[in-house]
Formats: sequence, structure tokens, C-alpha cells
Amino acid sequence: MNPSSIASINRLGRIKKRDVYKRVITPKILGLFDLSPFFIDDAGNDLLEIKAPEGSSSVELKLFHEYGFPDPILYGHLTDTLNGKIHILLYIMNDPESPRFDVDKLPDGSSTVFGTQTRNLEAEQAAMDAGLMPGQVRRGLGLLSDATASFEQFILSLGQAIYFVEPLYYHNALIFERYGFAYQQGRRRMMRIHEGFSPGGELAAKLDGSTFRKPEAASRIRLRSWAIHDGILGEPFSDVTMYKKVGKQAGINTSPGVGW
Repeated sequence: MNPSSIASINRLGRIKKRDVYKRVITPKILGLFDLSPFFIDDAGNDLLEIKAPEGSSSVELKLFHEYGFPDPILYGHLTDTLNGKIHILLYIMNDPESPRFDVDKLPDGSSTVFGTQTRNLEAEQAAMDAGLMPGQVRRGLGLLSDATASFEQFILSLGQAIYFVEPLYYHNALIFERYGFAYQQGRRRMMRIHEGFSPGGELAAKLDGSTFRKPEAASRIRLRSWAIHDGILGEPFSDVTMYKKVGKQAGINTSPGVGW
């Protein structure tokens, strides 16, 4: 019987489990870094780390372009919902050739949990000035369209037709909108945020010109996200869950007329 959930994939043997999870990875990433389809380098090192113990309903994937590099080119953390649907908790692609910004750790090396628990303000300012968005340690790969197509084939291979995602930041939700996602919860919250940044809105009035609250954030998604990350809402960005029907576009836009 074919697996239909993360929990059922995790019950497979090591080789079969790896073969199934490899479907998540877009072939475009292989060509971009000249990777073997087995994700083994010329010295025999395994470039694909999979943490998916039997008995667990979650999986963490890390794909590296070279053995020993500090950051994966792809990181994914997936889990099952209570009714066995796939839920993406985190999905990141990094360009290893771009500069690194230590927004994920403090000068002493301790983790910031992507800036959600503590913050490295100096690294965050440098990342923002370099054009990055909150949570990014490096520039992305620009492969989200291809990655989405591969992920949806993975979903179909499990006999499913819908999957869920938890946007960690405001800009993540807006990116997902553009890729056809709808809201399970949080759409009204997103609309209230847009209204708050609109002329005369309460959030626009708080753009005081400080490091992460530039006045131009009112009309730019990336800078709005930095202001929200800086606490302009008065509370963390949370309670937003989105879903995507495979092959369908929801056509939602909660930030009309706002550029990146």
C-alpha cells in the first residue's frame, strides 16, 4: 500500500523512505548545483539529511550543495495535521553564494529561533539594507514556482489534493497568496494589517522613521514585514494558516496595490 501521510512514510524502510521524500525536491535545484540525483557527492558524502524516525508524524529535510557547508540550500519541516493532511511548518531555500547575515543567532552563537525569541539587531539591519526579508540568512534561490510544482506532485503521490502551510512572517503569507493559497484562518487579520498601513491607518502612524519602521513601509511589503517583525502590531504575527488545493489558484490578494 502506498503511503498517504508523513507518519506512514516514516514507517517505511530507510531506502524507500528516502526515495519518497526525494520527491519534495525540485529537479531544478540539481541542475543549478550540478548535484547527483542520489544526492551523494564525488567523495561519497551524503548531501541529503532526513530526520524522520519511525513513530513520528513529522520530517525535517536538509539538502546541502556541498558537504560541510553551514547552511542547506533547502530546508523543509513537514508534519501531519490531525486528519492526516500535510502541513508545511517551514520551507527555506538559500543561495549559498550570497552573503550570510546572522539573524538566526546572537554574537555568542545562541539561536534567535529565526528572530522570534531574541533578535540580533545589527545583523537584521544589515540584512534589511541588503534587500532581504525577515528570517532570511541568505538571499533565496528564486525557485519557488518550481519547488511548488514538485511539492504538489509529492502531495498527489500520497493520494491527497490539499495541503497546509504556516506562514512565519507577514511577507510569507503574501507570497503564498500569489502562488494560489487561501486562508484557513487569518484572512481578516491580513486585511486589517493592510488597512492599518493604508493612508490614515494606525500602523502607518507608527512608522516613525526608526530602523525597522521606515515611512516607505506603508507601500512596500518587504518593509511592512520588517516593521511587523519589529513589533509594530503590538503582538507577534501569528494565528495565520493557509491551504492550497493542488492545481488550483484561490486568487486572493489582501494587499492590493502594494509593491514589494
